[in-house]
This record gives sequence, C-alpha cells and structure tokens, in this order.
Amino acid sequence: MSDILKQLAEVLEARKTADPNSSYVAGLYAKGLDAILKKVGEEATEAVVAAKGGDQQQLVYELADLWFHTLVLLAQQGLGPDDVLKELDRRFGLSGLAEKAARKG
Repeated sequence: MSDILKQLAEVLEARKTADPNSSYVAGLYAKGLDAILKKVGEEATEAVVAAKGGDQQQLVYELADLWFHTLVLLAQQGLGPDDVLKELDRRFGLSGLAEKAARKG
C-alpha cells in the first residue's frame, strides 16, 4: 500500500475515538453512516461534474475528495485500503467480462 494510504488509514482509525468537535472526520463518524454515505455521494457527483467540465486539475481535486471520503467509509465499516487493494489484486489479469459473470453465479 502506498505510504499516504497507510498514513491516512491510521489517522482515520485514530479519529474514531476523537472528540467530534476536534476533527471533521470525528464529526462525520459521530453523525453516523448516513452522513458518511451522503458525503461519498456528493463527492462522486462533484467528480463526475469535473470530468464532464474537462478541467483535469479540478477532476484530480474532486477525486482526492472522493477517495478520502471512501476511506472514511471503509474505516467506519471496519475496513481499510488494504481490503480494496487485495480485491483489485485478486481481479488483476482477469477479464472484466469474466469477473462480472462470476459475480452473477
């Protein structure tokens, strides 16, 4: 895992026990799953709008927000970036069509 993903995962885990008034992430955790899901949805929409607008720097900015909030979601669910990376590794080299068909079975 990249160092920044590992560092973020560690910080996000630590924020679970932080005072909600001391940290944006701790505040999200305190608000619960629905608030986190709302942020993920908002950031995904903003990334789509940025891509459609053709501004690559804005797209990178919005995708960083999306990745960050999905990392918050993973941590809230007791998961981390390694779980996603392991799944990507499992899929690597598989035909996307074959992998999708295997999920249906």
